[in-house]
Parts: sequence; C-alpha cells; structure tokens
Amino acid sequence: MKITVVGTGYVGLVVGACLAETGNDVVCVDIDERKIRGLRRGRVPIYEPGLEELVRRNQDEKRLVFSTALARSARGAEVIFIAVGTPPDEDGSADMQYVLAAVRAVARAMTGYLVVAIKSTVPVGTADRVREEMGRETTHPFSVVSNPEFLKQGSAVDDFLKPDRVVVGADDQRARELMRGLYAPFTRTGAPVVMMDCASAELSKYAANAMLATRVSFMNEIANVCERFGANVDDVRRVVASDRRIGPSFLFPGIGYGGSCFPKDVKALMRSAREAGYEFRILEAVEAVNHSQKRRLFEKMQEVLGSLDGKRIAIWGLSFKPRTDDMREAPAITMIEALEEAGAKVVAYDPQAQQAARTIFDKRIRFAAHSYDALKGADALGILTEWNEFREPDFRRMRALMRAPVIFDGRNLFDLAQMRALGFSYHSIGR
Repeated sequence: MKITVVGTGYVGLVVGACLAETGNDVVCVDIDERKIRGLRRGRVPIYEPGLEELVRRNQDEKRLVFSTALARSARGAEVIFIAVGTPPDEDGSADMQYVLAAVRAVARAMTGYLVVAIKSTVPVGTADRVREEMGRETTHPFSVVSNPEFLKQGSAVDDFLKPDRVVVGADDQRARELMRGLYAPFTRTGAPVVMMDCASAELSKYAANAMLATRVSFMNEIANVCERFGANVDDVRRVVASDRRIGPSFLFPGIGYGGSCFPKDVKALMRSAREAGYEFRILEAVEAVNHSQKRRLFEKMQEVLGSLDGKRIAIWGLSFKPRTDDMREAPAITMIEALEEAGAKVVAYDPQAQQAARTIFDKRIRFAAHSYDALKGADALGILTEWNEFREPDFRRMRALMRAPVIFDGRNLFDLAQMRALGFSYHSIGR
C-alpha cells in the first residue's frame, strides 16, 4: 500500500517506520528541511529504542523515504496520516492550525479517492472540521478517519508493532475495510481493531491518558498521606495493585507526571468538556496534585538541609521518564528551577536528555559526563528519573564522592533498610 505520513515528529516517525516494516511504501513529509536532510542520512532526531535501526533498514530497502514536497508525496497515496503537532494554547485547548493547514494541502494535492487518517491528538469534533476544510479544497472523494495513537515513549516501536488494540473511528465501510487491512499484520495475535464513530475515537485517546494521569496523582496523594501517618506506601500499593479490578500499572508514587501527552491531554479534555458546558472536577484535582507534587522533593530538601543557598546538589535523571530524551513538562525542570531560585549549585546527569536540558537551562547549571562525576563534593543527590543504571549503583563509591551522604529519591529506587545500613540519610516518597 502507498502511504504518506505528514509530520516527522515522535508519532510520525514511528508510524512511518513501522508501516514500512510490513512492506508498505511510505513517504514521510515535513516542512523542516534540515530535519529531512538529517533523516535522509539516517539521523533520527529523537531517542527512541529501536527506531533508528528501523528507519535505516527500511531506507536501505527503499520502502521509507523522506521529503519536503507534500503535493508530490500525496499524489497516488491510498492513506495519508496526519501526525503534526497540536501544542496546547494558553487556555489548554489544542492548537489546530498545523492539522488544518496539512489537510488543506493534502486536499489540494490529491488526485483520487483517499483516506485521511488523523493520528495527531485532537479535540472531539476534529474529523467533522477536517471534512469541511477538505470539502472546500477538492471535488475528489475522500474519507476522514480518526486513528489515535497509544504509543508509550521508551517502547513506542513495540507498542506499534504489537499493539494492545487499534482504534479506528470511521463513518463509511470503505474506509473501515482499508484501515482494517492496513493494520492486519499488527493484529494477527488477537489484538482487536476497535471500530467506532469518529467522535468516540477522538475522545478515547483523551480518556485513556486522563485515566492514567488520575492513577498517578491518586497514588501520589496516598504517598503524601502515608508520610503523615508513618505508613509505607510500598505496602499500601501492593495491596491496592493485587485487586484484579485495579491492577498494578501506574500506581508507583513519585514526583509527578510529565511528557508530551498526559499534561497536554488532561488540559485539552478539561477544556473540551468546559466548552460543552461540563466542569471536569476530577481532572482539575489531578492537575493540581501533579503541579504540587513536582515540588515535593525540593520541599523535602528544604526540610532536611535548611537553607540551600550555596549548596551543591547533584541530580540524576532529567527526562520525564526513562528510555527517552524528552523533557517536555519534566518534573526535573520544576525541581531545578526551584533549586536555582534557592541559590543551590546544580550538577546534573542524564543518559540521554542532557542535550535537551542544555536548550532549557543554557549555562545556568553544570552537566556531568558520568553519573558519578555529578556526585563530587555534593551536599545531596536528587534522583528524578528511574533509569536502570541508577538502580544498582556503587553506594560506597557514592559515599566517598559526596560531601554528605544524603539522598532524596523521587522514584523510590532503593530499599529503606539497606540505605540505613549503608549510612545514608535517605528520603523517598511516601515511605
């Protein structure tokens, strides 16, 4: 099948590379000429395990190409995926200008029947709006499909190749069958292709992410209550997670969620509901809890260390989660800005996100070449991201490097009794 993907960001690259992997001819289009030149040379601008190898393999096999020419790339395509950004406006609503500009350009370029599949995370009602925009630009027949992505950063390639489910919102049978056939190679093991109307498909993405964000904030609240009573949130979590009606996912307490999806989608769903005359009170609380939780570790530092002015604070982990270099809405940003304001000297290390962090903090903080380098002379260590390499460090080496053996663990990586035995002043979340 001939496929065009508009947008070569996180979603567009994964979609294009994975569809090419099953034998489709895929063109990924972007207006950023510099990015396209890099991709043609096999340079993937984001860190996502397995993606670079997938891109290069399918380029070598001539199934995946990159272009800045949307009009030429759209001609003859059977399906065009729209995977451009929908950044939040100041009021929390999704900015639709890039989606609408892309579909207008597609409509002007199309030469026959086409399925336009919206991969971007968009408000409910977008499919109808896209139909109207395209109808003004073309007389050719077309179908508009809502096909939200459910990709987790750090495992996006596996999520696409082996999905839990595929959601397709379509209002005509021709489009349904085409999309079902396109996803058949990925659903052979029994993952369902869930067909529904476009509005339900659009809402399903927001609903899924809002539910996960709610679980995170709820468990962070439980952790904070545990601290008040001297309880251990690990024990509480195990009891809650063992209930088959609840399960264990997204119940680990910490310093809040970040990334490109949860914060944006929670805001967008609240905004959409408000425009429909409904106040989404649970999500208002979820967002408020997350905002305050990002400062929780900083507050613990103040409680234990007193004034932070002039203190040297080591930071392990900058990305909002492991296995990605994404720092959008990362708790590390809130934490480091609070430390800076308090007069602390920050030395940070992250296996993948240091380049992204440099664009945020410029020269305001120092970056270490290795995790242990960040600890030299540190008055305390803050752990903000649960990278695997932080889980089993050399504690004796850490003690020897640090000015004081004080750890503030925002991800509860270490055992309480072990840390006491090793002589650390160890402060975690909810324990």
